[in-house]
Amino acid sequence: MSATVAILDIDGTLVDTNYQHAIAWYRAFRHHGIVLPVWRIHRHIGMGGDQLIAALTDERTEREQGEEIRSTESELYRELIDEVETMHASRELIEELKRRGHVVILASSAKDWEVEQYLDLLDARDLADGWTTSADVQATKPEPDLVHAALERAGQEDRDAVMVGDTPWDVRAAANAGVPTLAVLTGGFSVDELKESGAEAVFESVAELCSRLGQTALG
Repeated sequence: MSATVAILDIDGTLVDTNYQHAIAWYRAFRHHGIVLPVWRIHRHIGMGGDQLIAALTDERTEREQGEEIRSTESELYRELIDEVETMHASRELIEELKRRGHVVILASSAKDWEVEQYLDLLDARDLADGWTTSADVQATKPEPDLVHAALERAGQEDRDAVMVGDTPWDVRAAANAGVPTLAVLTGGFSVDELKESGAEAVFESVAELCSRLGQTALG
């Protein structure tokens, strides 16, 4: 049997970025005259930036200011990215998955410079079998493009796969690609929210998932 592909979401799962992104989006909207409560923005972190603005405001704002807001968010997040750290046991999870014979793909629709930073933090360039960036997707989560791109990186799209993610958007994107998800609470979403989105199991942390891999589809 072919080894199961483990698709590991990077942002918010392996690397602690969700709240920095929420702040960057808050400041970007405010810079363009739109004040939104940070909690509402956080509720949409994990959704792709091409969809987040319309979801938080309306189609007119997306049409008239979307590109400028996204550009501002990118600049503001670049100022915060040096504060980002990996989640505890993220590298250990990759190592354990490789030890068990899985193909490991790190999945992100972030820009190249962001993913490069995360790969450095994880020291994963020689460990993972591949990774994705924004260049690999046309539509972001909850659309399935990212999951399909990860499967392509693994060599073929018809292999068994399991997604590991931290937001309902990860779960829905994987489901839209026919892939089950194991979720962690590191993104700030509740157990109920993740399970209602379709996650097969939810773990408190990456470390807990790593210690209990044998009880999952990645065991």
